[in-house]
Amino acid sequence: MKRIVYFLALFFAVTAVQAQSKKVTKTGEITFEASVPAFEEVKAKSRNATFVLNTENGEIASLVLVKSFRFKIALMEEHFNENYIESDRYPKATFKGKIDNFKVGALTETAKDFTIRGKLEVHGKTKEVTVPAKIKKVGDDIAIQANFNVTSDDFNIEIPSVVSKKVSKTVAVSFDCLLK
Repeated sequence: MKRIVYFLALFFAVTAVQAQSKKVTKTGEITFEASVPAFEEVKAKSRNATFVLNTENGEIASLVLVKSFRFKIALMEEHFNENYIESDRYPKATFKGKIDNFKVGALTETAKDFTIRGKLEVHGKTKEVTVPAKIKKVGDDIAIQANFNVTSDDFNIEIPSVVSKKVSKTVAVSFDCLLK
C-alpha cells in the first residue's frame, strides 16, 4: 500500500512539474491579408488557434483549423475554403519551431524582440520560416505577437487568372496569443 501511495504522489509531482513547463492557449488570433490596393479587402481572422510553448527550451507549436478563418464577405470565405486552400482536403495549418535564445526568466512586462524559426505547413506543403516576434510577461502568462510574409506560391496555392489582379501573391500573416 505504501508503494502505491508513494507512486501516486511521485506521479502527480512529476505531472505538476511538467505542466508548469508548458504554456497553452486555444484562443490565439491569426490574421492573414492578401489585399491589393483599389480592390476588395482580402483579409481573414481566426480566434481559435492553439499555441503551445515549452518554457524550458523555447519550442513552440501552433495549429489552426482552416475553416475557422472568417472574412467580411461570406462568398470570399467560401471561395477561400473551396478553391484556394481546399480546406476539406487540407483542414489545418501547423507551425512547429523554436524561439532563439529563449529564457522564460529573462522576460519582463516590456516586450522584447525574439526570432522564431520553424516549419509552417499550409495546403499540404511545408516551408521553413523565420519570424520576428515580440514576447513579454503578462502576470504569470506570456504574450507573443508576430508579423511575417509568405507567398501563395510557397504552398502551391493557385490564384485563378480571373482574380489574379485582385489578390496578392504575398500574404501578410500575423498572430497574437496569450499563453497561460
